[in-house]
Amino acid sequence: MKPLPDATISALFRRGIDAGDFPSAVYLVAQHGRAIFADALGNAVRVPEAHTATLETIYDLASMTKPLVTTLLCARLIESGKLTLDSLIANYLPEFNQPDKSVITIRQLLTHTSGLPAWRPLYLLAPDKNGALKAIADGPLEYAPGTRVVYSDLGFMVLGFLLQRLTGISLAELAQREIFIPLNLQKTFFNPARAMQTGIAACESGNAYERDMCERGAANYGSASSVSDYSGWRSDVIWGLVHDGNAHFLGGAAGHAGLFSNAIETLKLACQFIARQSQLLSKDTTEMFRQNLTRRLNEARSLGWQLAATKDSTAGPSLPADAFGHTGFTGTTCWIDAARERVFILLTNRTHNHSLPFANINAVRREFHTLAVAALTSR
Repeated sequence: MKPLPDATISALFRRGIDAGDFPSAVYLVAQHGRAIFADALGNAVRVPEAHTATLETIYDLASMTKPLVTTLLCARLIESGKLTLDSLIANYLPEFNQPDKSVITIRQLLTHTSGLPAWRPLYLLAPDKNGALKAIADGPLEYAPGTRVVYSDLGFMVLGFLLQRLTGISLAELAQREIFIPLNLQKTFFNPARAMQTGIAACESGNAYERDMCERGAANYGSASSVSDYSGWRSDVIWGLVHDGNAHFLGGAAGHAGLFSNAIETLKLACQFIARQSQLLSKDTTEMFRQNLTRRLNEARSLGWQLAATKDSTAGPSLPADAFGHTGFTGTTCWIDAARERVFILLTNRTHNHSLPFANINAVRREFHTLAVAALTSR
């Protein structure tokens, strides 16, 4: 049965579009592996030409790459015995065999407790993409590993390098072989083909947001001149290419960002984390994503996901404490209530055709989940 729009949910996103928070929104609410409610609103592209959003529109999922690809690949390797959670990252990547980083474990990278900073512009710090891992390993830690949760792009970049080192193939090839082909995903990939551009939602005009971050932190990245002299800044509308600067520098596919997909296929990926629906993981493995592995720390985290038990998470009050989810900077969200086999997907492109600062849509995300739970309950 084809999913139908829910009038109340659609009205929420229409208000967001009318307010200028985002130009388009695609949502999908599923239960027991089947899409129940779905709708597409607004324009996926406004400039340089207009394209209406549909349920087939492909979005840059940004940091949703972390759980949907990198965490899933790590879980498969852990399940097969080729990787262990409490092994030291230095055992696999000797670049981390340094006094302050030799104690970092795979578990800490997956739960954002490694001590690595949240973000650094590797395109300013490394000579080329082949030097990116060394630039991360040679940089300072921000805190002792295992003592705090600090959400880190760098940690998941390291996991991406680890996956490539262990398997001998690129992250994009590995994801294609282990995830996309087995699930028969046709519109999920890194580095979309140019011919698919008109079916993809557009992002920011150039790198204004990241460039501003680099200019404000120039002392940490060399100098103000190193920021202004960088030749890789983009100025055109980022459309069909990865928005994230580090992922773009690394060739479009990285452990922290770079994944493109639509709502329908994002659901197929999300179902891999639900015991009765997963085609790629065992029941025992899927249980790990509901478990709080950072109980005594400042945020509730499972492997690759944030738990709804985290104060002020984007889950909102209607999802149970063991629901798990993730957001993407471009305006995307996926939350999973595995116990009830419910999935909540929201894809927006809030960075498109919008001046800085971009709208904070966390309140909209929470309201979406509240309305969606109510809609499922009243069916």
